[in-house]
Amino acid sequence: MTTVSPEQALADVTACVFDAYGTLFDVATPAGKCSAELGDKAPQLAAIWRTKQLEYTWLRSLMGEYVDFWQVTGQGLDFAMAALEIDDLALRARLMEMYLELDCYPEVPEMLRRVRDGGKTTGILTNGSPTMITAALKSAALYDVIDHRMTVDPLRIYRPDPRVYQIAVDTIGAEPAQICFMSSNAWDVAGAAHFGFQVVWINRFGQPRERLPGTPVAELTSLEDLPTLLGL
Repeated sequence: MTTVSPEQALADVTACVFDAYGTLFDVATPAGKCSAELGDKAPQLAAIWRTKQLEYTWLRSLMGEYVDFWQVTGQGLDFAMAALEIDDLALRARLMEMYLELDCYPEVPEMLRRVRDGGKTTGILTNGSPTMITAALKSAALYDVIDHRMTVDPLRIYRPDPRVYQIAVDTIGAEPAQICFMSSNAWDVAGAAHFGFQVVWINRFGQPRERLPGTPVAELTSLEDLPTLLGL
């Protein structure tokens, strides 16, 4: 059996495509900034909110009942608030507004600049609606360093459906193996690798690998070392 190093696997990569939420942007930002109102429920709210947000994308895809990610995000928040017995419409509105202005992880701006200056096409492939991702990128001053902003909205189904990953192939005009895809979500890593991307798992939270088809070519704890991995 021949072992291929990550550097060899990524040698022909021409484009770097990133998941947005949890990979570039910290989805715990709203709960953290409302910790005065939420108290010790802030970490629980962030965790439940994110879990239900993702679960609803998968379940709606299976049900054939697509609504955009803004609505899914609101429904996930409603579940989390109900689960923690929080009844505060003003707080709900504030949390949702903050989701449009998520903090990016600290290494992200410099990493994106290095990747782009190194000659790689940059893109985001996100479940987020066009309005959501435009707001987040502009809030974090990242809009101009992303060449392609791709969302699931035209397709009306969520990842890890293979048709979503095909959006990047069609938009960028590259073969799957020429695209390096980064995600912090283990299930997304499996889906993207199974599709044919060269996947780097940004395992920020020390998750175990999913028991699913699809294996990443490399695993990092943040995006800081991605340019080096790409030989930039």
